[in-house]
Amino acid sequence: MPVLHLKAGSKLKMLISYVDNLPTGHETGLYYALDLGGTNFRVLRVHLGGQNGGLVNQEFAEVPIPPELMTGAADALFDYIAAELAKFVAQEGQEHELPPGRKRELGFTFSFPVNQTSIASGTLVRWTKGFSIDELVGQDVVTELTRAMKRQNLEMHVSALVNDTVGTLAGGRYTNKDVAAAVILGTGTNAAYVERAQAIPKWHGALPKSGEMVINMEWGNFKSSHLPLTEFDNALDMDSLNPGEQIFEKVISGMYLGEIVRRVLLKMAEEASLFGETVPSKLQVPFILRTTTKSRLLFAENKYGG
Repeated sequence: MPVLHLKAGSKLKMLISYVDNLPTGHETGLYYALDLGGTNFRVLRVHLGGQNGGLVNQEFAEVPIPPELMTGAADALFDYIAAELAKFVAQEGQEHELPPGRKRELGFTFSFPVNQTSIASGTLVRWTKGFSIDELVGQDVVTELTRAMKRQNLEMHVSALVNDTVGTLAGGRYTNKDVAAAVILGTGTNAAYVERAQAIPKWHGALPKSGEMVINMEWGNFKSSHLPLTEFDNALDMDSLNPGEQIFEKVISGMYLGEIVRRVLLKMAEEASLFGETVPSKLQVPFILRTTTKSRLLFAENKYGG
């Protein structure tokens, strides 16, 4: 596996996830998750049956995020999410009821760059994938979600904050103990891998007992003169909410591929009459073409060093 280096000028954040133990496949019980990382978010309830039972049951709801909330007020975004989460819980049957005084435990998958300070806390570094809420930058996203859940009178406790790539890695490890890395190719793109804790220069304090730590690479922000950028890539970047940032993500991820195709077709329509003498009016609307395919890749470690 790669070693974590901090070189001057590097665009890779290589964020410490505070996940130093991954699932073994023996875990059992009822778990909840909130997955926020693109134009939709998902609320999940999963029942794990351990080594013999595996994934017993999974229920989820996928909710689109109105565009105005992606660039609006922090409270508005988190109140919307908490309301949908409360609605999901309210639809549960008696089989999911918990003993009095016990809160539901929630794993919060937040797929934006975060500087984590513990397994269940972290401050937003910057927005990506079309989000831009300046007041949230530098704030603890778990605190914001917790406040919104309290406003909804929702008895739920955030027990873990992870990036979706880290979550994908954990899910892969539950069924395959040799999984050592994960890649997301969806609205955005990212990678995470298991690193030797002693090879992490930015780690301070006692090493974890496992001797390992999951690293969130944030490789969507990779930028290099070797990337084959076209005039369409450069124009899209200049017109984006974050010019000069997330260049690798803008070249390959679903948030932007449809828009790149639209720009290519528009130029062909204007200069080569691709669709006849008249340029279709819809073709002039930014982001009217969407990319919906999402892939999650897992990489297993070869025990024999190959």
